[in-house]
Amino acid sequence: MKKNFFYIIIICLVFFNTKLYSNTTSNKLYEKIDLFGEVLEKIKQEYVDEIDQADVMDSAINGVLQSLDPYSAYMSPDLFKSMQTESSGEFGGLGIEIGMEAGVVKVIAPISDTPAEKAGIKAGDYIVRINKEQVQGKTLMEAVKLMRGPVGSSIELTIRRKEVKKSLTFNIQRQIIEVKSVESKILGTKKNIGYIKLKSFNENSDKQFIGKIKNFEKQKLIGYIIDLRNNPGGLLNQAVTITDFFLEEGEIVSTRGRRISETRKFFARSGDGIKGKPMIVLINNGSASASEIFAGALKDHKRAIILGENSYGKGSVQSIIPLRNGGGIRLTISKYYLPSGKSISEVGVSPDIFVEEQNQFEFESDNDNQLKYAIKLFQS
Repeated sequence: MKKNFFYIIIICLVFFNTKLYSNTTSNKLYEKIDLFGEVLEKIKQEYVDEIDQADVMDSAINGVLQSLDPYSAYMSPDLFKSMQTESSGEFGGLGIEIGMEAGVVKVIAPISDTPAEKAGIKAGDYIVRINKEQVQGKTLMEAVKLMRGPVGSSIELTIRRKEVKKSLTFNIQRQIIEVKSVESKILGTKKNIGYIKLKSFNENSDKQFIGKIKNFEKQKLIGYIIDLRNNPGGLLNQAVTITDFFLEEGEIVSTRGRRISETRKFFARSGDGIKGKPMIVLINNGSASASEIFAGALKDHKRAIILGENSYGKGSVQSIIPLRNGGGIRLTISKYYLPSGKSISEVGVSPDIFVEEQNQFEFESDNDNQLKYAIKLFQS
């Protein structure tokens, strides 16, 4: 038994919180490792129920990672395989991007045209129960696992919303989520405003997006509305490519990390794809990550008017690192900085024109007050 705990302590040394190294002496570090071993021994001897040591170690690893920031997490082999399926662009689930905030699962954004959005889930909602099971105390990946299930099966989410006193209950049917990242149409009384809703920044977003713009450019349009509301982000290279399409020159975004390889700057190449036509970019609390790079860069270069609500504030880059057991860790390796030098993390991008979202918008909705305001700006 002592031999087993010796190995457990060695494992903990590998995954121990890196902050400890910079804040304590080596002697204190080893004291902490000894203390951890003692705690595990006491749990095994005294805890009311028999424990699975492997599960306890998974939780310990997760605790280390989530003490760093809300986006770092451990993935078991099963979850790691599921994550890889999701990143390929088609996956089963609800269509919801989530993160952690003070130990609580928080909705970053529902993906457009998915069961979660259609049911009424909003950015900023807190998930407190999944199928009556308490979420508080669970890891982000454990919550993800609970939300997954057979296609066509139903799930009950209990939500807390800041402006609502009572908890809300949503029954949602799981579906295959196909990420179609771009939708477009012509707006305005004179049908001369190009509208493009960009739902995510996945592998093919740039081709779809730029293709829509080039088709619009064959018509006599006076400007464009780019809708990034509830866009949870995606790939950095996609954000850079799409932003570059509208800029003649200048910095788009920079990343800064501990490694030199993670500290980079991205610049626009010459050529504005819409030849200086005016643009309005719509954002809300569900616009995160790559969406904030796009909106923030265009704002800093005064290339577009940003309209709506403050964005989410996810300004960090996560790398997926495989592990020998078939699992993996999601680890923050750098942070985004706008051309102005400002960090997006926890601050987000503020709109030039604040317009609160009054209605749950849909692509064909006539009750979208933010979109109406944008159209009015073009027509005034």
